[in-house]
This record gives sequence, structure tokens and C-alpha cells, in this order.
Amino acid sequence: MTNTDPLIRIAAALERMAPPPPPPTDWSASPAYVWGGASVLAVRDLQAIPLDRLFGIDAQKASFVENVRRHGIGLPAHDALLWGARGMGKSALVKAAVADQQTQGAPIALVEAGGSPEALDTLPALFDQLGRVERAFIVFIDDIGFDGPEASSAARSLRSMLEGGAMARPGNVRLAVTSNRRAIVERNMGEQDDPLNPRDAVDDRLALADRFGLSLGFHACDQATYLAMIAGYAQAYGLAFDSEDALRWAKQRGARSGRIAWHYVVELAGRAGKVV
Repeated sequence: MTNTDPLIRIAAALERMAPPPPPPTDWSASPAYVWGGASVLAVRDLQAIPLDRLFGIDAQKASFVENVRRHGIGLPAHDALLWGARGMGKSALVKAAVADQQTQGAPIALVEAGGSPEALDTLPALFDQLGRVERAFIVFIDDIGFDGPEASSAARSLRSMLEGGAMARPGNVRLAVTSNRRAIVERNMGEQDDPLNPRDAVDDRLALADRFGLSLGFHACDQATYLAMIAGYAQAYGLAFDSEDALRWAKQRGARSGRIAWHYVVELAGRAGKVV
């Protein structure tokens, strides 16, 4: 065939039309990244609540922030499991702690990754990239989910990444994982009639939970803590509130939590015509 062959001309035209490959990720330039498995999105501004605005979780906050501080300056630090009630600040604390250390000059970044079994399968590729960078990273896996037939396999893979396996995370990376349950086990796992022995699957996930050096529980708040959260936010933003009105807000939503408290403060600010 010659250069005038139609197939050659079509192939050359398609090559010209194809978008150029994306440039390699600069893992030293941004405060945060979102890992998509096949792509990376750099986040120019890490949106995080200031640490002093996270109320009702003082003990958890102190432990996690200290762990992130150590990792950011190259000291031994743990992989962390933040478990417990919804809306009590688990995810907010992860972001706030990293942002706080960045303001203090620590060379640390947040990398948010998915918590599904499919997303966990891509973590070795992420670790391969991060391990080549002179920077500390917190890989954030929010609301980890182990449901369906591939759950036990995913649990074993993550366990291998945490300790000693061929896919183990590099030394400049620590995991911060949030879950609604400490054992990262479906509530009905022990009751399933499964010929593959559901007890083995439960044991896999219990063993995974044990691999985290730092395990912090977040519990549903009582009425006094809920009102204290609102009072703290209200004082910070110059808002007045009525306790009975705040309690009605929570009752209408069927729960008391940090998230519900914040939503109420947003409502207060809207009523008062203030920006928060």
C-alpha cells in the first residue's frame, strides 16, 4: 500500500482528531485530589470546616488531628477507622484535620477515593503513583461499603493493603476510612443462609477492622450535646436561637446529630439574612 491508500489516510485523520493524553498528575501542587481509578482531579481549594467549629467530638478530634500531624511531619502514624452514627462529623473531621495541618505548613495532601469494592481494586495503582512522591498523603475512603458477592474479596484486598501484602500502601500514605459500623460488616451478615459459610465473611471484615491502628467511635448525641453544638455554631456566627425551636427541628427530622445541628444553623442564618 502507498501513502495515498484510503485506510492510511483515515487512520492518520483519526489520530489527529484524538485528544492528546492527559498530562501526568502533579502530586505536589494541590491540597487535595479525587482519585477516579482511571483519572485524577486536582482540587485547588480544600473546602473544610475549621476544627474549632466541630463540636461534640472533642476526644475524637484530638486523637485524629494528632495522628495526622505526626504523619505530616514524617513521624509514625496509624491508618484510621472512623466509625459510628451518621452525621456526627466523621468525614468533616478528616478534611478539617488535613486542612489544619496544611495551614501550619505540613507537606500533606488529601486524596479522596471511592469505598466500593470496584474502587478499592484501583488503589494499588494509586499507591504506585503516590509512593514516588516526596509528600505525605491521607487517602480518604468515605462511607466504605462491603455489600454483595464481592464483599469478602474486597475486604481481604484492603486488609492486604494495610498490612504486609504485595499491594501494601507505601510509607508516605495513611488511610482514613469512615464507616457506619465499627466491624465494617452488614447487620444481617451472620443471619444469611449462605453455603459459603457467612461466618467466614464476617471474620474477614472483623479482621479488616482490627488492622486499623486508630479506631474512633462517633455516637449519636444526646439533647444536651445537640444544643451545645448549635450554641457553638450560633456564637461563632452571631446568631440567636431558641432551644425549643432547635429541639422541634431535630424532632421533625427524627434524629439529633452534628449534621442536623448545622442544618438548623443554616436555617437560622437564612432567617436572619446572614451568610455562614
